[in-house]
Amino acid sequence: QGFSPMIQQNPGPSPLMAIKNNDSQESGIGHVIDRRSAVVAFGVSASALFLPGLQSPASASGGIPEWTLDGGVKMPTLALNTVGLSVEDTERAIRLARKEGFTHVDFHPGAERDGVAAYIASSGREGLFLNTKIRKAPPGTPPTEAANRVRTQIEEDLKILGVDSVDMLMLRDSPDCAVIQAQWAVLEEALKAGKTRSIGVINFCESALSCVLEKATVKPALNYYMLHVGMGP
Repeated sequence: QGFSPMIQQNPGPSPLMAIKNNDSQESGIGHVIDRRSAVVAFGVSASALFLPGLQSPASASGGIPEWTLDGGVKMPTLALNTVGLSVEDTERAIRLARKEGFTHVDFHPGAERDGVAAYIASSGREGLFLNTKIRKAPPGTPPTEAANRVRTQIEEDLKILGVDSVDMLMLRDSPDCAVIQAQWAVLEEALKAGKTRSIGVINFCESALSCVLEKATVKPALNYYMLHVGMGP
């Protein structure tokens, strides 16, 4: 099936990919946490997913709906997004999220990844859906160097996390189509090598998706982008 970023196929309930907030609020389980560490019910911002061949959400363990991606990968449709958190706050947020039944952790390389690594070191990787992102190459980076940066990051992330693979690697866009294609080829390598169970893209417009699909041997499992009630036209 083709991949469409504009139309949700087999429409079902709109998924919330991540919920995040900034003010201090009562967690309901005996903790006062800042809004960035909130997991659910405190959010005002969410990210929506549009998946090819979307199947009807099925109930996952813990009661959170999940979607089945290409290759049979089951992805919980609600996630903890750790954007901007410190190492300590990321680890703490994951502990709170797990108490509420969350397994999907959406994080960036750097402090957030290190917080995920700290949680895994103390509590184990079992049951977690690990979803991380590839850093953007600096403007003007040649395609070959951009590809090498992706390889280096993947190896570094897996080593620091202390795992053999993650569940999702997502590629950010670039104004240079050759860079996108070179980086996507490395994600395909990682998928084939078993270093990730699925690969997707973030904030890709139609032209960026067309660029990927020109040379891709594996279509993106999803296009991840933000939608919320405060967005303008």
